[in-house]
Amino acid sequence: MKLDAHQHVWRYSAAEYPWIPVGSALQRDWLPEDLAALQKPLGFAGSIAVQARQTLEETRWLLDLADRHPHIRGVVGWVDLRAAEVGAQLREFAAHPKFVGVRHVVQDEPDERFMLGAEFLRGVSQLREFGLTYDLLIFPKQLPAAREVVARFPEQAFVLDHLAKPAIKRRELEPWATEIRALARHPNVCCKLSGLVTEADQQHWREQDLWPYLDVVAEAFGPARLLIGSDWPVCLLASSYQRTMQAVMTWAQKFSSAEQAGIFGDNCARFYLRHDQSTGKRTATG
Repeated sequence: MKLDAHQHVWRYSAAEYPWIPVGSALQRDWLPEDLAALQKPLGFAGSIAVQARQTLEETRWLLDLADRHPHIRGVVGWVDLRAAEVGAQLREFAAHPKFVGVRHVVQDEPDERFMLGAEFLRGVSQLREFGLTYDLLIFPKQLPAAREVVARFPEQAFVLDHLAKPAIKRRELEPWATEIRALARHPNVCCKLSGLVTEADQQHWREQDLWPYLDVVAEAFGPARLLIGSDWPVCLLASSYQRTMQAVMTWAQKFSSAEQAGIFGDNCARFYLRHDQSTGKRTATG
């Protein structure tokens, strides 16, 4: 089963999505039915919907959408990991079978060591109790802090979004590649093959521009810890859904059929959708 490990949905408003470029294709509602029509020709049976706003209301809305759209297989939502009541927030959402993980938009935090704050670490420490994963949304400069966090919680499952957004447009590999290899030495971390086309030259990128970066994470993490993701509809700033996914699928032809099946869906299911078959409840991952 093919699964897209990273996509978004929203009802657009300029106030709630100030980061969306004016005049871009993103300035409209993008909803589950829009993506389903794009996934079917490529054989993708579902996806993981990931938070785009840091509100509890959005998390509740995503779970409501997941109830009404079976091809949303899981939701990575937002909770306030620094709040004293984070346990109650996690308990509320973890009761929903499709709530699979948590993300904070760390890339927007001015402090490069934001994740090492005591309150944030306290929140992360509670995720495994609920069988929840954590998505790392960071820039390369935040990789050292991320490495310290994943080392503190070796039993917690983490996944790196968008390869930490390397400087593809400038064709720079270092120091990003060295930091990626150091992060990948922690076996509790996976990596999403997502968000690359928007880090490349958005108007003139070629598949070959992405391959050096994909090669680094493949060597570092190994194919069993790689998950294909579109970052739709954000990818539309640079590419169609089909071309975005096909770029990774073409690159992945170097792997065995079993490894490709993992990258294209099995690894995503194993990372996000593990359940205890006897109880129907999620089990801790990582």
